[in-house]
Amino acid sequence: MNLHRIALPLLALIAPALPAADPIVEQPKIPIEQIVDRFVAKETEFTHAREQYTYRQSVKLTEYNEGDRPAGSWELVQDVIFGPNKERTERVVYAPSLPCAASSSPPRMNRICAASSPVMTEETRHEYDIDYIGTEKIDEIDCYVFSIKPKELEKGKRYFQGQAWVDQLDLQIVKTYGKGVGQLKKNEDNQFPAFETYRQQIDGKYWFPVYTRADDVLHFRNGDVRVKMIIKYEDYKRFGSDVDIQFGDIVDETGGQSSPPNQPPAPK
Repeated sequence: MNLHRIALPLLALIAPALPAADPIVEQPKIPIEQIVDRFVAKETEFTHAREQYTYRQSVKLTEYNEGDRPAGSWELVQDVIFGPNKERTERVVYAPSLPCAASSSPPRMNRICAASSPVMTEETRHEYDIDYIGTEKIDEIDCYVFSIKPKELEKGKRYFQGQAWVDQLDLQIVKTYGKGVGQLKKNEDNQFPAFETYRQQIDGKYWFPVYTRADDVLHFRNGDVRVKMIIKYEDYKRFGSDVDIQFGDIVDETGGQSSPPNQPPAPK
């Protein structure tokens, strides 16, 4: 396993966002349909595999007013774990009391986090148009670039629309750029920012999301709102392994900790 294949997302953590280069239009060495079959099969496997992992998720969203000054924010750090009965659950470890951003109710933030890590599986593949764009190098990884968009928007469902970068060797998605689209409820005004999500190879096999960033203007009915958001996924551990997994302390609903604090670094 090449070390540079693990280091890909680390550049996203330290490098500023740069204008994306246009992919090189060239035909791949293997049939395009075969590439799509492989990365969709890998996404399906990845979806099931990630459900067997614990990890820490850190989220920070900041809204900006017309003067481009912070007008509100929302922040949360939680551990995705397994309970005593092996049921999957979330345990909040850091939830400071901050001036609340108008667009960031907890249910909405959960939907935003879900939309930032899109997965297209074999079960949902028929709902999308997948078009090959060309090739592009991300860090030192040669990638195929695909455009992905829903064929139609079915009421009550959320879809991904954007682009995916597929590693030419593993034929797995290593980066995505796009947003959630669709209407879950009648007359809802949920707007989702465009996200850039980087993945990292975990356990030498799966490319899991590790870092997501967004800087976008949301067009609500009552006006436009600029938001910046960062989501980090850390400390992936396969449930049931012999690794000693330690988590932070639970916090109460007001953001206070119920035991001596073990606060993680705040997301940047």
